[in-house]
Amino acid sequence: MAAVNVPGGFDGDVLTPGSQNTVTQLYETLVGYGVKDAEGGAREVDASVIEPKLAESWEFADDELSVIFKLREGVQSNWGNELTAEDVKWSWDKSKAQDRTGAFIGQVSNVESVEVVDTYEVKFNLTDPSPILLRALTLYTPSIYDSTEMKKHATKSDPWALEWIKTNSAGFGPYYVDDVKAGSEAVFKANPNYYGDQPHFTSVVYRAVPDASTRVQLLQAGSVDWIEELTFQQLNELEKSDGVKVQSVAGNFQARALMNPNYEPFKDKRVRQALNYATPHEQILNNVFAGRAKQSRGSLVSTIPCYDPDLWSYETDIDKAKSLLAEAGHADGIDITLEYSSLNWWEEPLGIQLKDGLAKAGINVSLKRIPDADMTARAAISERDLPFFTFYEQSIVLDPGYSLLLTSTPDGSADRNAYDNPELTKLIEQANVITDESERCELIKEAQQIHLDDASWIYSAEIGAHEAMAEDIEGWVWNPDNHERWADLSR
Repeated sequence: MAAVNVPGGFDGDVLTPGSQNTVTQLYETLVGYGVKDAEGGAREVDASVIEPKLAESWEFADDELSVIFKLREGVQSNWGNELTAEDVKWSWDKSKAQDRTGAFIGQVSNVESVEVVDTYEVKFNLTDPSPILLRALTLYTPSIYDSTEMKKHATKSDPWALEWIKTNSAGFGPYYVDDVKAGSEAVFKANPNYYGDQPHFTSVVYRAVPDASTRVQLLQAGSVDWIEELTFQQLNELEKSDGVKVQSVAGNFQARALMNPNYEPFKDKRVRQALNYATPHEQILNNVFAGRAKQSRGSLVSTIPCYDPDLWSYETDIDKAKSLLAEAGHADGIDITLEYSSLNWWEEPLGIQLKDGLAKAGINVSLKRIPDADMTARAAISERDLPFFTFYEQSIVLDPGYSLLLTSTPDGSADRNAYDNPELTKLIEQANVITDESERCELIKEAQQIHLDDASWIYSAEIGAHEAMAEDIEGWVWNPDNHERWADLSR
């Protein structure tokens, strides 16, 4: 595999470059999504189906405030230790103590504590009923570790063995870390004790090739089987290459431009709506995304349950945009600055197309490139001081309440433009303690409508998930963290 970086560690709670790509191969989850066919011979997860993995069954209490998972017996890590309820509890306690990604997942899933019932039964205690929990448990974090092995490498100053898992792993997944050469490559071997089918590939070499054009050349030459992170132009080029194939699914990745309602002129909703009506949607889809993306039609993506595309109303309408600007007191137009970074290849091209299209409505855009580190810092929950900027969104839990809580409520870590509508927040809070799907979807529909009406995003594109591989590689399944599972692949 030609990757961008060698992973800086294998802790599901500490995401260094390349780590998320690989921890997904090392640690098995309690439950997983079902799988369905997608267009073009690819496959994708089905968020409406939850299937057993490390947990062979589960049962919620009548009051829905707890759930007991029955673990498979005889499951072993690569170290030969058997999975028990103590491993699950230890792993969740680790994430809670670190207070990072896994702790957030527990919080939004309403998990209060995890306790051992007996050797193969573990109980999750909840503060409220949780419609998110099962979908959240499909994630790589909180990862479930072989706590017997992890404890061997713990110290008083490092009780969770965080130093050791920078270059090692102890999980129940299909692969384990065999060797890491800093800055060069990491080698992974198939777990001989894996409870599922043995992976087709017994060894995976994950090699750092930072330059995208070099990754393309290696795949075209047959020197590698899989490459990561390409532009759409490169994907289109590869589709014409012998010995290579590109597969695509709808995915969950949104490209957006965001307006912060705390800054002028975006305090006025009519200005924000005007920008949406002035956006040249077709031009963006063709010129930026090379025809491989589709129009984003709201705050949720199409792969998430309760998504309602019929609420969309922002087809390009320059006259409507001008009228709204005039109502807001800007009949002569406005001058604004769009800040962007190189976190994603499409940000500058999107900015250029927005500048061109919005000018037709008297919206004069100056483009300003800022360092990636500044973008992530200023879009973080502690700052949020960017008035108008590009940023991606990717909800790795395919749940509408999770996604909206994350992106569109003031406590959400991905509410990067400080959007805050108390009515929408209340709807999401209600939806996230209701387990009846139809009742929940009605609340989510109301929230989507409010979000669209408030128009604090330019809803640009669902850019899809696209993977390039050797022609003889089979079995790719799209997962919402946007990382392939090596155990799915074969030749």
